[in-house]
Amino acid sequence: MDSHDSHEIAHVMPLKVLFTIFGALIFFTILTVALAQLDLGQYEIIVTMVIATIKASLVAVYFMHLRYDNPFNAVVFVFSLVFVALFLGFTLADVEQYQPDLIPVEDPVAGS
Repeated sequence: MDSHDSHEIAHVMPLKVLFTIFGALIFFTILTVALAQLDLGQYEIIVTMVIATIKASLVAVYFMHLRYDNPFNAVVFVFSLVFVALFLGFTLADVEQYQPDLIPVEDPVAGS
């Protein structure tokens, strides 16, 4: 028996599922662009990270076929994305406190 004969054929997903996930990704992209125009204040980073985590999870679970693999692999991957989003979110939330030190604001009256 040849070693290539033991491989399984990749899981074929129905087009309805692929187009549904594609539509969801387009929706979340449009939502991201729309929310970029709004000032959400302190919730801006949280909302952005949640949307990015949902989009990454959809890509991994459906387009990388984690849904049809061992369920434990999908759970580990999704929780990894959640924790990365949390860590980046906390880091980015702290940047606001130091923003004036990083980008000095010039006084337009003093510069004239």
